[in-house]
Amino acid sequence: MSARLRLGLLGLGARGGHVVAGTSGVRAALQRDELVLVVVASDASARTHDKVSRLARAREIPVLTGPDATELARRVGRAGSLQAVGVRDRHLAAGIQGES
Repeated sequence: MSARLRLGLLGLGARGGHVVAGTSGVRAALQRDELVLVVVASDASARTHDKVSRLARAREIPVLTGPDATELARRVGRAGSLQAVGVRDRHLAAGIQGES
């Protein structure tokens, strides 16, 4: 994970409805061209990473490696673990990447 990522913004995005949580939701949103950024947990399974990354790359959506799945879930206000989250809002995505 890059030290420049501002993953605290994921929680704000989740509360605002700008974040899709979970591998299935991320893949579905990618297929509908709704996402501008994907964050995959550092400990995501190879299968999850491959499924999400391949689809994102095909749509030219950046894929970032985030914290482990438990921390990623915590960042979006969920219990348990999440292997992937997607961001719908361009400004939020830029903020997460430290571009704004």
